[in-house]
Amino acid sequence: MRYRIVSVGGVTAMHLFPKEIESFWTLFTAPVVWAVHFLICYLGAAVYCAKQHLFTFDFAVVRVGVAVATAVALILIALSAFLAWRQWRFGEHDPPHDDPTGLDRRLFQGFATLLLSGLSFVAVVYVSLPALLLTGCYQ
Repeated sequence: MRYRIVSVGGVTAMHLFPKEIESFWTLFTAPVVWAVHFLICYLGAAVYCAKQHLFTFDFAVVRVGVAVATAVALILIALSAFLAWRQWRFGEHDPPHDDPTGLDRRLFQGFATLLLSGLSFVAVVYVSLPALLLTGCYQ
């Protein structure tokens, strides 16, 4: 695997991903991961609770499934946040990034993606809270 180590503003990081991955589509990565996580968790629990008699396992398996989906979603969102932080040049430039230049556009996009990643991280944690608090289906 090809990678390079860079140091910007006293922060050292490895570039495992090429810079080309930091495009406009990275802006949507974290919210899409949150939305898919939301659907998996709530549809999985709803189907289980509605059709309990068809399943041979109990609600604890659903809770473990939600925990696994949450862990995967949080890892993907953290990866998205790291890529955004790298695109923002590790916070080297302070906002606002409002000049009509390519650099400011990339910095703004990186900062916006970083903020969306933080919001999506918190949203995933809140979506998974009912699985930690509920121990079964309630009719």
